[in-house]
Amino acid sequence: MNIQQEDDTKKGAFYIEQDAKRIAEMTYVYAGEQKIIIDHTEVDTSLKGQGVGYKLVEEAVAFAREKALKILPLCPFAAAVFKKKVDGYNDVKA
Repeated sequence: MNIQQEDDTKKGAFYIEQDAKRIAEMTYVYAGEQKIIIDHTEVDTSLKGQGVGYKLVEEAVAFAREKALKILPLCPFAAAVFKKKVDGYNDVKA
């Protein structure tokens, strides 16, 4: 499963495509130069139970660490993941 990213320095997304259709996506917007806000996560029902949402959050965390960004998880799913992994994501949580 290949997670791709698009980013135009104002907003972006981590996503999975299949047959030229996005079947999983987590979007974010920049809040200044050092913070992103995860605002939406959606995963197709065909991927249910495969942990795809968690993998999208992991990609965002890796991206934030690489770019020295903080993450504000406003999306309910991302917020729940951050709450569960308090110790693992403290370094990037805004």
